[in-house]
Amino acid sequence: MSEALKRDYTVCEEIGRGRFGVVSRCYSAVSGESFAVKSVEKRLLADDSIDRQCLYNEAKIMQVLAPHPNVIQVYDVYEDEDWLHLVIELCNSPDLFCRVSERVFDESEAKSVMVPLLEAIAHCHRLGVVHRDLKPDNVLFDEWNQLKLADFGSAECVRENEMLTGVVGTPYYVAPEVLAGRNYNEKVDVWSAGVILYVMLTGVAPFYGNSATEIFEAVLRANLRFPVRYFHSVSPAVKDLLRRMLCKDASRRLSAEQVLGHPWMQGNREMSIPM
Repeated sequence: MSEALKRDYTVCEEIGRGRFGVVSRCYSAVSGESFAVKSVEKRLLADDSIDRQCLYNEAKIMQVLAPHPNVIQVYDVYEDEDWLHLVIELCNSPDLFCRVSERVFDESEAKSVMVPLLEAIAHCHRLGVVHRDLKPDNVLFDEWNQLKLADFGSAECVRENEMLTGVVGTPYYVAPEVLAGRNYNEKVDVWSAGVILYVMLTGVAPFYGNSATEIFEAVLRANLRFPVRYFHSVSPAVKDLLRRMLCKDASRRLSAEQVLGHPWMQGNREMSIPM
C-alpha cells in the first residue's frame, strides 16, 4: 500500500471487492472525514491490458466530471510501483440493484431516481463523456440517500458529433446499436437508463432471454411491450417516455436533456428516493 496514502488517510475495513482489488473505508488524517479507497494491485493487470487502460481512464474521467452532486467524486489518486489507489466518496447505502431486487417501485419512487440519474447523465454528455455501462449496480447512494452515478471504467470522452465503436456494456442494459457493431453516440446511455426505468416499474427486463445470446437477440429485435400484468396501473405518460428512450432508431431516441424535459419527468418531484 502506498506510503503517501497511509500518511494522508487511515485505511480501515474492506467494504467491497472486485476482480483486481478491494474497496475499503478510510478516514482523512486531517479532517477525520470518511471516504472509500479503491485499491488495485498493478501486478494483476498486464501492461497492455484493457483493464489497465480502463482503470487509468476512470480516474481521469471522474476528475473531468467533478464536481456534480449526482456523480461520484474522486478526491485523491495515489500510485506507486505496485498499487493504484483512488480515494472516492463513501456510498454505504444499498445500491439500486439491491433496491430493485427487493421490490417494484411505484411511479413517484421511480421518478425520484430517474431525475437525479438523468441529471448526472446529462452532465456527462455536456462534458463529452459517454458512460457506456449504465445499470442498477452502478447507481449508488450516500449516507443521506443521495444518488451517485459510479463506475466510469468503460466510459469514453468524445468530441462533438464524434462516434464510438466497440461492444461495451452489460446484457439487458446494452443498446442495440452497440450489439449490431455500428458506430454509436451518447444516446446509448439513454437506452440503458430506459431499461433501468422499466426494471424499476416492473421488476423484469424489457428484453430478456435464458442466455446472453438470447438476451442480445431480444435487444437487437427491440420489440418493446407493456404486459398488462406489469403495466395495468402504469400511466400512459411513463409508457410514452419508455417508448422514446427505448427507441431502436437512435436518431429518434430522446437525448438526456430531452428526457429531463418530458412531461412525466416534469411532474411532482417531491417524493424521496426509496430505501
